[in-house]
Amino acid sequence: MVEKLEYKSTIKSRPFLYKEMKKAAILLNKGFREFEIKDIAKKDNIFQVDTETRRSEIASIVLQRLKALDDFFVDRLANGEIGTSKQIAVYAIMKTDRLFFEFMHEVYREKILLRDFILQDKDFNMFFDRKKEQSERVASWKDYTFYKLKQVYIRILYEAGLIKNQKKDREIIQPIIDEEVACHLREIGDTQYLNALIGEM
Repeated sequence: MVEKLEYKSTIKSRPFLYKEMKKAAILLNKGFREFEIKDIAKKDNIFQVDTETRRSEIASIVLQRLKALDDFFVDRLANGEIGTSKQIAVYAIMKTDRLFFEFMHEVYREKILLRDFILQDKDFNMFFDRKKEQSERVASWKDYTFYKLKQVYIRILYEAGLIKNQKKDREIIQPIIDEEVACHLREIGDTQYLNALIGEM
């Protein structure tokens, strides 16, 4: 359960990485193991970054996210329609980052429920202020951390097709979820993640 994860701010240097997750998912689907994918990433530079350190870092991040997915979702991420594939990538981030999940559940979902389809700066500020009150760990972070977190959250939402633009008043696009994906999330007990994405109770 995501609630058991510690709050962390590492996502501020870890963007959506959708294309990288998809490449790694395709390799997993073909039967490659984690250490082999890390090796391919380093030697063949499949993620197209300059340094070997960054290649290893990206491989570790995407594999950590993919570990949160079962075979059904890895296959859909690798081979599914692009909208569905991106939604699964967001789901993987929610599964591995407690604060991002809580943002999606408490802010993005609430906005859709209330039919308020504009995501404003104040929505982020109020969310982070609330988390500072709830967690000493979050309260200890510097202002710059929250600034970076906001930037990355916006970028993830935009690249996933969940908001229309990245500027001040960001219009929310309520996603349409593939029925098989929605059913599978319910079957495995991950309805809270589905609700966070589509704005349901």
